[in-house]
Amino acid sequence: MPPRATAVLGTLILVAAVANLPMAVANVALPDIGLHFDASQTQLNLVAVGYSLGLAASVLWLGALGDRYGRKQMLLLGVVLSLPACLLSAWAPSVEVLIIARVVGGLAAGMAYPTTLSLITALWAGDSRTRPIALWSAIGGAVSALGPLLSGLLLEHFWWGSVFLITLPLIVVAVPLVVRTIPAHVNETADPVDNLGGILSVLLVGATILAINFAAVPDAGTLVFGLAVIGVAALAGFVIRQRRAPNPLYDLHVAGRRIFWVAACAGIIVFGSLMGAMFIGQQFLQNVLGYSTIESGLAILPAAVFMVLIAPRSAKLVETRGARFTLLTGYVFVLAGFATMLAFWRDGVGYWAIGLGYAFVGAGVGFAGTPASHSLTGSVPVTRAGMASGTADLQRDLGGAVMQSILGALLTAGYASAFNKLIAGSPEAASVSTQVEGVLTKSFASAETVAGQYPQYSEQIIQAAKQSFVDGQDWAYVAGIVAVLLGGALVFFLFPTRDDEQRMLAAYAAEDGSAVETGDAGAA
Repeated sequence: MPPRATAVLGTLILVAAVANLPMAVANVALPDIGLHFDASQTQLNLVAVGYSLGLAASVLWLGALGDRYGRKQMLLLGVVLSLPACLLSAWAPSVEVLIIARVVGGLAAGMAYPTTLSLITALWAGDSRTRPIALWSAIGGAVSALGPLLSGLLLEHFWWGSVFLITLPLIVVAVPLVVRTIPAHVNETADPVDNLGGILSVLLVGATILAINFAAVPDAGTLVFGLAVIGVAALAGFVIRQRRAPNPLYDLHVAGRRIFWVAACAGIIVFGSLMGAMFIGQQFLQNVLGYSTIESGLAILPAAVFMVLIAPRSAKLVETRGARFTLLTGYVFVLAGFATMLAFWRDGVGYWAIGLGYAFVGAGVGFAGTPASHSLTGSVPVTRAGMASGTADLQRDLGGAVMQSILGALLTAGYASAFNKLIAGSPEAASVSTQVEGVLTKSFASAETVAGQYPQYSEQIIQAAKQSFVDGQDWAYVAGIVAVLLGGALVFFLFPTRDDEQRMLAAYAAEDGSAVETGDAGAA
């Protein structure tokens, strides 16, 4: 435990908040952004996922650079760079610039966020590490969940871009705290960084996420195919490079440890479920139920409350019952959340169903977040803290990006399909031009614009858009349920029980210790 442990941990959690908060702030503003830029549903998906995309694509490489050249410097650089990113997002002149600014903000977070967990891993050891990770996980998740509430408050009084300025006061406070409290160097490695592996990891994650987002766009087959080819080629190149590189960016031997890779996959689904539920839910609340921005922000509070309340108990549950039991408990709650959304989230539903769905998902993340992160950091040597923290960040960021992309693509496709069927079945179908039909099926915001242009059909258009949105979100929630069931099965059959987990972790520690001794002897 470091000197001034409370101040150090508080600073690291504050920096994590700077990185986490922008991730979800766009969700509440999406309807306003759609109206302002006349954006398609795919463009809105990219605004929402752009931050996670930049973070997920860069986190492994930047985490390794921090391990090598200084975690404090990387932490500080990321916090400082987040300032121009949020300013550009707030005053973006076009939706394309806004998407780029969101990606740049994610890159800045990729410098800061992985370093927070790697420093916790390096500064706290053994059982004393569990509580800091639990607080880091719970507060990070709660901050993401509180983003929509703060965004709603701002949107009641200011323009859509104001939501991207939320982190400004946190940045002002975080910079001097990082300078004063964070140790300059802690268990950093002298090994060179695998920069080629870093470039391949960026291409792999970036191309994959973009391919998923564009999959639902008409006439984008060539683009999707090209992105898929880039993703597959980058994956093959990355694996080959990591097997041959003398100092790989991502140690495939460590990653192949059962506790490590199962926990990584489990966390991706759990954290991705939270981000996906928030992404679609915020649009549903405003578009279909007619919630104001502040009401839709308040609606998500049960998720934040349950995450904060349950995370400390999750840490105790990991110690008494093991990570497997705690992960499965979290999965049960997340599954209940998606089932509630699929069954009850309809036009006219009362808040009880909204709050219940969010409460279930928040409880699930509260239970599963700590064991997912703790199992990663506990199964790697301290010199690979950046790899473990990078993977823990990928759980949130890649999980969020992939789940948002998949659910968003299904929402887009389901919305367009449902609206096309409603148009075809309408008595006025013959009078709807191909151009108007294309605008109606583009996004809910575009349908609202058309409704304003044709006041005699306004009510019918808005009602059709609401029904189409609900049909589209049902596609997304079914996919979420399938993902949670697959993740739960993975944990149930492949993650070790508590006693086996302890034996495996001890074996990993012995193996890493003997490897260090062998390396020291060779160097001597």
